[in-house]
Parts: sequence; structure tokens; C-alpha cells
Amino acid sequence: MIGKKTALLTLTACLAAGAAFADGDYVSPTDARFALTLGAVEVSPSTVVRVDSKTGTLGTTFNGEDDFGLDSHRVEPKFDLMLRAGERNRLFFDYFTLDRSDTKNLAFGPANFGDVVLLEGDPVQAELSLRVLELTYGYSFWHSEKLEVTGTISINDTEVESSVRVQTATRHVYDSQSTAGPFPTPGITATYVASKRFYFDGTFRYMRISIDHLEGSTTIYDFEALYRFRPNVSFGLGYSGLRADLLSRKSTDTGYFDFSAKGPEIFVRVAF
Repeated sequence: MIGKKTALLTLTACLAAGAAFADGDYVSPTDARFALTLGAVEVSPSTVVRVDSKTGTLGTTFNGEDDFGLDSHRVEPKFDLMLRAGERNRLFFDYFTLDRSDTKNLAFGPANFGDVVLLEGDPVQAELSLRVLELTYGYSFWHSEKLEVTGTISINDTEVESSVRVQTATRHVYDSQSTAGPFPTPGITATYVASKRFYFDGTFRYMRISIDHLEGSTTIYDFEALYRFRPNVSFGLGYSGLRADLLSRKSTDTGYFDFSAKGPEIFVRVAF
């Protein structure tokens, strides 16, 4: 979670970097060789998780926010990087992480989570972590000073870790599951330059795939409006979303995970 001091330092650093280029010639955002984006996203997560036992017993399907009390609103950092090689080739790096934990008395029971049984009224300490790392190659099949449209292919590595713990004077139970898998995710990215001050970015990626013991899909979108405060520094507002569902049939960690997070974002971009 980003604090006010961290956000202020980020803005100050970006403005200082942009000032060094303030007297440079105008370069269209569609010709930028490097772009670093730093900011914050207010996400509204929604989580469904099921962890089966190692003996094959089907686990109970839990709602992370309702049943475990996990945060339904969070402010998380936004970070992405773009590098251009030549006129039409680009590389993108994106990283998203969301770690949540809370304790709540279970409102129903008995319920199965992996190899443990949770009882009604148990003070369940739940932890849920999601990490999505994307490395994307893009080729711009339309490139001009006003408009750039880029076809992309990403290696999307999604990692999910979940655990529950009950620790009272009479009960001590704990179980956890970790699921990870890379997904090749195609997509499209577009930039439209309305003027020297204003431009717009949009990204959409989607893939459904089944590999060995893992089946799932990933949907990522991001729409942004930017104002160029300096030739190399832009302030932006946007709206982004992530949806990931994973079904694991691996004998040691079968289960299901469905996660979505979306919300508004604010950021600073340094580009040259």
C-alpha cells in the first residue's frame, strides 16, 4: 500500500527527471523510446477460492471478502515500463501485487479448506497473495505521429498463495496452497495523440489456456488520459482491471481461484 509520503516522493522524483528535458524538442508520445509510469490504483478486489484436500475431498468454495473479511478496497502501487527498439518494436514490463490478511469468525461450518476442517465460529486467520508479472513484446502495425496501434504477446506469470489458520486454546489448524503458471497472452495497445498536451492510451489482453494440470484465463485492460505538464512529464488518470481464474488439477494442490480487481488510477509518466 502506498502512503502519502511515498506518493509525494514519487511525484517529486518524476518532476525532477522531467525538468532536465523541459527545454527539449517536442516528441510525439508515439515516438518515445522510453517511458516509466509510477502511481497508485484504488482497486476493488473480488475473490473466490477453493482448496481441495490431498486425498481428493472437494473443498468448500469461499468468498474471500465476505467469509474471511479480506479488504474489498485497497490502494496499490502502479508500475510499468516501456522500451522502444527501432520504429515499430516495443517491450513492456508490468507488475501487480496484492497481499491481504485478516481474521474473522466463520459464519458457517463445517467447511473444508485443503486438509483441515473449519468449524462455525472459528476465528479464521486468512492470508491471500496474488502476483502477476508480465513481459510483453509489441509490434506496431500502424505508426504515425497521431496514432499508434500495436499488436502484443505477453508472458503472463500469475502466482497465487492462500492459507488459513485457527489458533485457540482448544484448536490449532493450518493449511495453505500455492499455484503458479505462465500464460502466453495476446493483446492490443493503442495511443491516440489529440494535441501536444493531451493524449490517450488503451490496452486490452486476454487469453484462455490449458497446460498440463493447470487451466485458466487472464483478462487485463487499462484506459488512460494524459496531460503533458512538460515535454517529458505527463500526469494521467485512468481506469484499469485485472481478472484471473485458475483451476489446478495437480495431485498435491488441486483447487480453484477466481480473482478480479478494478478501479481508478492516478500516475506520473516520464518519457523521452
